[in-house]
Amino acid sequence: MSPPEYMLIDPVIFRLGPLEFRWYGLMYLFAFGVAYLIIRNEVKRKNGPIPVEASGDFLFYLVLGLLLGARVGYVIFYNLPVYIHRPWEVFAVWHGGMSFHGGLIGMILSGLIFSIKRKASFLELADIGALAAPLGLMLGRIGNFINGELFGRATYLPWGMVFPEGGNISRHPSQLYEALLEGPILFAILWVMRTKVKSPGDILAIFLFCYGIFRFTAEFFREPDPQLGFILSGLTMGQILCVAMSFTGFALFIYLRPKTGSDGKNT
Repeated sequence: MSPPEYMLIDPVIFRLGPLEFRWYGLMYLFAFGVAYLIIRNEVKRKNGPIPVEASGDFLFYLVLGLLLGARVGYVIFYNLPVYIHRPWEVFAVWHGGMSFHGGLIGMILSGLIFSIKRKASFLELADIGALAAPLGLMLGRIGNFINGELFGRATYLPWGMVFPEGGNISRHPSQLYEALLEGPILFAILWVMRTKVKSPGDILAIFLFCYGIFRFTAEFFREPDPQLGFILSGLTMGQILCVAMSFTGFALFIYLRPKTGSDGKNT
């Protein structure tokens, strides 16, 4: 029986001498562009918490926090023993290794710094940033798919695909599952809720809760990181982090609910 065939998508758009222009990098550029448009639109709609012309500065802080946090998060959560023995590899970003959860922490910290410098409401800014995230996440997952990385577990389903780095077996295109769940579905939920919630920080809380659930579910179809495998009762590191993320979102949503005093009025 001959090995299954696969369609290879070239991750390089075109080459110019020694330079390579990749789809993955283009997806990041698209993601940042979409995020800027959403941030600017929300700042105008809400008439705050920052001037419209500061939207680009806010995005710059978020992107910086994302890139730094994603790398540090990968080092800590996914491959710490390797980097302890070879610390110089921390800076070898061309070898890959980025963590969404680390990037999220980085964006929260950079957003907090921005809010302090601008004397703006952190929770209002966090809501805007959360709304801008899903479509960028979708584009990032599509980039993962084109790169043939972060592929799924083995499957006999008819839409299974063979990835060059995954051996000659059919696998779930789990990057596309995540792109759908973390992208348009999550964005639609946040887009509808943005005009219904009352407390600043609610959109952030809903984002944390829903993303955690969606990613936790998608991880059942994704091949675990080879250096970690399954960690706790068949769960992956990503799922463990998502449980903490969803719990944090739920706790934040409850904490932000208006308190009722003894006179029956909200406090």
